[in-house]
Amino acid sequence: MIAKSIKGISPEEIKTELQASMVDGFKPTLAIAFVSVKQDRNTICEILDDAGIAIFGATTNGGFMDDQVVLGEAAIMLLDMNPAHFQIYFEEYPQKNYREVAAGIANKALMHFSNPAFLIIGSHLETDAEQLLFGFEDIIGKHVNIYGGMAGDDFSFMQQYVFTNDKQSDRGMTVLAIDENKIKIKGRATCGWKAVGTERTVTKSVGNHVYTVDDIPVLDLTIKYGGIENVTPENGRFSIEVAAAFPLQLQREAGDPVMRPGLMVDWSDHSFYCSGSVPQGSKVRFSLPPDFDVIDKVIKACEYLKAEEIAEADALVIFSCAGRFITLGPLIGDEIEGMRSVWDVPMVGMFSNAELARATGGNLEMHNLTTCCVALKEK
Repeated sequence: MIAKSIKGISPEEIKTELQASMVDGFKPTLAIAFVSVKQDRNTICEILDDAGIAIFGATTNGGFMDDQVVLGEAAIMLLDMNPAHFQIYFEEYPQKNYREVAAGIANKALMHFSNPAFLIIGSHLETDAEQLLFGFEDIIGKHVNIYGGMAGDDFSFMQQYVFTNDKQSDRGMTVLAIDENKIKIKGRATCGWKAVGTERTVTKSVGNHVYTVDDIPVLDLTIKYGGIENVTPENGRFSIEVAAAFPLQLQREAGDPVMRPGLMVDWSDHSFYCSGSVPQGSKVRFSLPPDFDVIDKVIKACEYLKAEEIAEADALVIFSCAGRFITLGPLIGDEIEGMRSVWDVPMVGMFSNAELARATGGNLEMHNLTTCCVALKEK
């Protein structure tokens, strides 16, 4: 399987790059498209569709192509994967029936493949993405192989989109189902944020909507702990500061904790929505802003993945939290280059609002402030 990465600041540039990629006879069948909300994604989709290319796409908080960070542009991975080895599904969930919608897609995938693996992207900050994962588990089983993320919108936290050739939604999901009997897919999720302080108890929550911790509105507790100032609905960067620097860490009886930052504030009661479930009664801790050793942890995790599970790859797809980009700044380039150099193959990635992958302890969960590296290899 051949993979080529292209990028562009406009549809015209994407068209030129696409044509240049095919000069040597390369005929892509699949595009993994990570596109800024500033771009004309409808025209970009038309260009790819006219070339007979199936699209698995989402808007982002920025992306990267190989070792280059791409902001305000489109970063696209082109693959000549056999069309018989993949399917793309697109569904919306306006009724917030996340688990049911995901289960429906899983059932469709089983009609095509006896052993499907999935890349998935969802949209909307209210989405409880863990329920999407549970829907796949309900049908395929606990062993199901899934990686992905939640769409972004260049840090505006207003409206994110998933899309395919002729459809898009700000409250839906795009799914790439892959025949794992034909395409090997392996991934690793790595965070590195350290917990601080004592365990606290979530005293009121519903799904991914957290109201109080230790009977204190979760927003007020976060403000007090983080020493955050200018806390008003008009401060557009407040949610970004909370998500990047002071996320909750949901403690687990077994395995590593998972990150649960607040992504959308309900100012009426100072609660906030997280990107994954935070059960009432669960234990949480706050986080310290990270040291730069989190970069080394990600690169070492990729090296371990190569050594133990997938020695060779045709392409890499990365879902990296937007909070890592905010916190690490220019050093995020070191992390990106470090991952690419492990396999030294074409790579495309996005800065996401959340990441989906199997946790270190073995559970399939929603993550934040995490990098999920996915390697693909044709068998």
